[in-house]
Amino acid sequence: MTKPESAGFDYDVVISGASLAGSAAAILLARRGVRVALLERRADPEAYKVLCTHSLTANAYPVLDELGLIPALEKAGAVRNKARWYTRWGWIEPRAAPAGPELPYGYNIRRSTLDPLIRSHAAETPGVDLLLNHQVTGLVREAGRTVGVRASTPEGEREIRARLVVGADGKDSAVAKFAGVPARLYENARFGYLAHFRNLPLPGGISHVWFLEPDMAYAFPNDDGVTVLAVLPDKKRLPAFREDLEGSFLECVRALPEAPPIDSAERITKIIGTVNYPLHSRKPTAPGVAFIGDAALTSDPLWGVGCGWALQSAQWLAEAVASAATGRGDLGRALVVYARRHRRRLRGYQYLAADFATARPLNPLERLMYSAAARDESVARHMHLFASRLIGPLRFLNPVALARASAVNIKHRGAATSRRTDRSRSPLREASQHTKDSNAA
Repeated sequence: MTKPESAGFDYDVVISGASLAGSAAAILLARRGVRVALLERRADPEAYKVLCTHSLTANAYPVLDELGLIPALEKAGAVRNKARWYTRWGWIEPRAAPAGPELPYGYNIRRSTLDPLIRSHAAETPGVDLLLNHQVTGLVREAGRTVGVRASTPEGEREIRARLVVGADGKDSAVAKFAGVPARLYENARFGYLAHFRNLPLPGGISHVWFLEPDMAYAFPNDDGVTVLAVLPDKKRLPAFREDLEGSFLECVRALPEAPPIDSAERITKIIGTVNYPLHSRKPTAPGVAFIGDAALTSDPLWGVGCGWALQSAQWLAEAVASAATGRGDLGRALVVYARRHRRRLRGYQYLAADFATARPLNPLERLMYSAAARDESVARHMHLFASRLIGPLRFLNPVALARASAVNIKHRGAATSRRTDRSRSPLREASQHTKDSNAA
């Protein structure tokens, strides 16, 4: 066990939840000299999250690199997540520019592989105590701020004092409940189901996403030859799924353009999902408390961004509070810095996700960008950066990008008009017209 050095505190930081966000934060804080208690309510170190997109978007790559996990992910068979997206205008297929750098990428890897990997990495980090079978049952408060947690353990109730308590315990965060920090909910007009298939070939071996307006679907190839296949239909289709889940799921997949050949693949899991998955967001801090990962913000699962944001928010927190958490700075001010960064980086994405979760049709700007991306490689690369969460909504829809997309579509319409004109002036049509003119004369 790590021995306490600060009077009155057992640790500098207590983190509730040893999944992606919590384990990443523990590692990054400990490397900065912070003494961390990493609490996990489950007793099994191999436990993992089941309902997930199993995708680490490219925005998470720098965090994975800082954590030192890239070699381990590659060794575990993680698949670099290149993708193509189906739209009514055709496929958007981002490719690297000629003689240009490789497109940024993240990884697809099942949580059954990823969660134990990062948790064991945290447990091996000096300065981190991984405390399994510890469930937070309350907070310790003094003078209006949180100074620790109470936890249920196999040995009974335990109090753990720390300068900072971090909620990394998911969208239904117990830390948030005890701290009195409510979540704001945004209704999701879609529901979702997924299953895992082995030996399911996909063109190019890359991820596929279908924008079917309003329905959505995706297929993500993962480690060990397993593909995660999900459908996210409008809730108007929910009665059919409730009547026949398997039949409705398979029917949805078979109807997809260039549908994955599921009938020749092996399904290795049950069809699992949820009929009600609203988007959550809450203030990322309170006195003596910070929230990371899904505890701070849960977006629409169709975008597959949750894992990436879990890792990024862990990094932002560590960078902001490490010094103050060891008593060498103003913790309140450090939490303000973290909260501002969290809001600045993710608020725009969440606004768009909540709007799109209403299952509305694509808006004019989306139609402009998606159609141009299906017709032009540079616009497709620009969209790849946005989908990878490497640029925000304002950069995605900047005036230069919109002008480029408009020019692409104008050129496309001009070419289409020219083709129609050429067809109308074919030799047979001209001969027929000449005969008509002669007869008229």
